[in-house]
Amino acid sequence: MRRICVLLLTVTLLVASCKKKEPKNLALGDWLGKMEVSDSQILPFNFTLSRLEDGNYLMKIYNAEEEITVDEISIDGDSIHIRMPIFDGLLIGTFTEKRMEGNFVEESKERSVPFTAVHGDKDRFPVKEDATVNISGIWETYFKVNTEGEYPAKGIFMQNGNDVKGTFRTKTGDYRYLEGVVTGDSLKLSAFDGSHVFLFMAQVTDSTLDGTFYSGRHSVEEFLAARNEAFELPDADSLTYLRDGYDRFDFSFPDTSGKMVSLSDPQFRGKTVLVQIMGTWCPNCLDETRFYVDFLEKNPDLEVELVALAFEYAKTEEKAFEAINRLKDRTGADYPILLAQYGTSNKQKANEKLPMLNHILSYPTTIYIDKNGEVKKIHTGFNGPATGEKYEQFKKQFAETIQELTQEESRISAD
Repeated sequence: MRRICVLLLTVTLLVASCKKKEPKNLALGDWLGKMEVSDSQILPFNFTLSRLEDGNYLMKIYNAEEEITVDEISIDGDSIHIRMPIFDGLLIGTFTEKRMEGNFVEESKERSVPFTAVHGDKDRFPVKEDATVNISGIWETYFKVNTEGEYPAKGIFMQNGNDVKGTFRTKTGDYRYLEGVVTGDSLKLSAFDGSHVFLFMAQVTDSTLDGTFYSGRHSVEEFLAARNEAFELPDADSLTYLRDGYDRFDFSFPDTSGKMVSLSDPQFRGKTVLVQIMGTWCPNCLDETRFYVDFLEKNPDLEVELVALAFEYAKTEEKAFEAINRLKDRTGADYPILLAQYGTSNKQKANEKLPMLNHILSYPTTIYIDKNGEVKKIHTGFNGPATGEKYEQFKKQFAETIQELTQEESRISAD
């Protein structure tokens, strides 16, 4: 009898141990994420979680009008792994039903930012009092003030009550969709887009901003701004140009199949060519790539060839091409994206690969080449959709330039 009892107990324990553990679930709906950009400052961002028909989770990150869909979320026990849709960023950590904790990691850049998230909270920043000022308008801004690296920017903001949306434009691009509040005389803005981890804090008067800009945990910059509705940045078409002694732009880099591609190849001869200098890690480059993909889809009959030169952070050639293929798959870019450099995005090293340029000031930069192989224009940076009116101006100017270069009489659509 005793032997039977031991046997039954053993079988019971075996059955219990073989039972699959019930998977832990995450609460659906609104979440508030927080990045620890310094020992004293927290960058908040909003996201939601939902479930797909196959049971997998879907995450949507929000920055003002921007909505980023994240569909690569894996769970193992109480561990969670969230891969950003294009960039190499990962949210890695542990979770309970209503809380996540871990780090936002960018392996190729060797960066990590502590991360937490709590379910049910929608308030990006706490509003403790009504705004005493309204920052709507244009702001002449300078970052890294009183240092050798000082650079100008144009603040563009719209405030409604306590809520603020807008961006800073620089010579090299924009800081994309910023969202936040003015509470009393304090401005707080943030953005997390899978790559950028941006927090702006400032004291505000009717005519000045005195603040600090945190980019992840790796960079802190002081900035000052003053109201100036007439302020403009230097012309983006004047910053990059061919060096004296060069009358042509050329290159020779491998595509994703390993084939070497250059401007002397037959596919480019006798056609207008746009050369996009970019990186898969660069959010402004992503905005520009999406614009180009949309433009080519709307104008399939144009004699225009687009080719991109990618300067990658990835430590190996294999990882760099993996990032390029991921970008192509996610954006639908069917034009060649060549690997110009990997292991660093250092602009000085990049310039060694393209010595005919006075400098590579910005990722992205686009070189416009006519049917005879002559460089007609070089556009530094990209004013993305977060810049509003400036983005609309860019689209109009782009269509006009392409029309001129292709000598196309019919209407070209860039809308």
